[in-house]
Amino acid sequence: MIFINNTPMETQTQDDFIMLPTNDVCFAGLMENPKVRKGFCAAVMRIRPEEIAETELLPTHLRREYADDKLGILDVRVKLIDSVQINLEMQVRNYEFWDERALFYISKIFSDQLKSGDSYGMLQKCIHVSILDFIRFPEDKKCYRTIHFRDDDDNALYNDKMELQILELKKLPKEISSEEDIVQWMRFFSGKTREEFKLMAQTSEYLGEAYEALQKLSADDLKRLEYEAREKALKDYNTNMSSARNSGIKTGIRLASNVYRLHSQHLSNEAIASECDISVEEVQEIVALFHQ
Repeated sequence: MIFINNTPMETQTQDDFIMLPTNDVCFAGLMENPKVRKGFCAAVMRIRPEEIAETELLPTHLRREYADDKLGILDVRVKLIDSVQINLEMQVRNYEFWDERALFYISKIFSDQLKSGDSYGMLQKCIHVSILDFIRFPEDKKCYRTIHFRDDDDNALYNDKMELQILELKKLPKEISSEEDIVQWMRFFSGKTREEFKLMAQTSEYLGEAYEALQKLSADDLKRLEYEAREKALKDYNTNMSSARNSGIKTGIRLASNVYRLHSQHLSNEAIASECDISVEEVQEIVALFHQ
């Protein structure tokens, strides 16, 4: 206790730091809590949590085997008592070929269920849930969607054993009238302050448990170091990518200027290509752009 003018004042001993669930280290930590996992999986399945008897965390080796994800994104793989598998991932940046990547992962999870000699009839439903902190579908205002294989003509469901769910946090409206559990979880995952999480914790016992788990994670020194390392890795990656883009733009401008300078000197496209170490087709494209 500190005394100022003989008046006692309490020191601030509580660290106000709170992790954000959009960090995949934090998200994976939240999903280690059985009650949080049960509540969110029920929202994904559009059923009441009481209808889920048990959830089991499965090891996730896929990212290490197929390391195209430069940050080694942490996914969470859950198995329900009826053998339905749900793969959950938090994504804060848009990948090139993101659609193909999502299809690859759900296909791998689906096919990994069978061992040599197993019947195809043993295959159970797999759901791949991508929680995106960026906008993937800018053409509409839908903040979440479910995707299946369907007939092109009559839109009839072909098979429901492979399902993609895409949750776009950036498209959540400020005022949300929907009472759907999945939307409430999206609000929680997109929270930014302790006060926001505290308010959302009052809306359901499962979000309340998520807030308690979030506070414990935030107070764990080792988890905080891991969280901050992930934040730094993401910032470094974004900085490097931005630097590479800027460098590429500058290089492109210098190349285009050099091509046009040589073109103005009435050199042939073949001579320009040789001088600039590019193809004749590239020379023709750059010259055409200048003429436009």
